Amino acid sequence: MANTLHDLGINQLSTEDRLLLIGEIWDSISVENTPIPQSHCDELDRRLAAADASPEAGIPWEEVRARLRDQK
Repeated sequence: MANTLHDLGINQLSTEDRLLLIGEIWDSISVENTPIPQSHCDELDRRLAAADASPEAGIPWEEVRARLRDQK
């Protein structure tokens, strides 16, 4: 059985320390060895085709970033 938050004492860490731990765990996962489901590949292909078919429908990153900053 896998260890739990309580078993490892993670529940006693501060939120900041838990977020740092999440980052370390995420960084330790090898993407090269992680299979990508075919449904994800199909969805990516669909989205790329849609973007290629209507490039004018996209929003420049600078505009997206400005909108997000305005929401704060």
